[in-house]
Amino acid sequence: MSRIFRLGTQGIAVALVLAAVLAAGCQKKEAAVETGAEGQPTDTTAAPAAAAPAALAAGHIEVQHVLVGFQGSVPGKNITRSQDEAKKLAYEILERAKQGEDFAALVQKYTDDQSPGIYRLADNGVTPEAGVEEYPRGGMVKGFSDAAFALAIGGVGIADFDRQNSPYGWHVIKRLR
Repeated sequence: MSRIFRLGTQGIAVALVLAAVLAAGCQKKEAAVETGAEGQPTDTTAAPAAAAPAALAAGHIEVQHVLVGFQGSVPGKNITRSQDEAKKLAYEILERAKQGEDFAALVQKYTDDQSPGIYRLADNGVTPEAGVEEYPRGGMVKGFSDAAFALAIGGVGIADFDRQNSPYGWHVIKRLR
């Protein structure tokens, strides 16, 4: 029996998707040519966009976050803001992120964690991927994990400070993949 018949419907669907992707990638794209100032042809085709990061398997996510702590909330950090100031700042950062401000720049400027603050997580019952730094959902504070898994790709949310579920402060989170 041939290998194709042993794949079953799921395998055939995967093969069809791969064939479609390959066919689309192999189509020849015509460059638009104009004449430049000196009569020389000028290629006006836009440069290819940077490749989007590969999608992750079901049950795996990647997020970036800004941790906004306050006095005594983050071990080893000398944070001088009060709890009220931290909450106000966290919600200001959340609003700026929702308005489309560069999230990586917000992380770099405001986080009380290490920049770039990118973490990969595996959901409950899903084995963390070998060979990459990926944490099980239960390996992070509950508030952070719950907020992260609730987001759609590109979505921004917040995990509020809670002494039991989010003891380090407020986490402004963006789901990357």
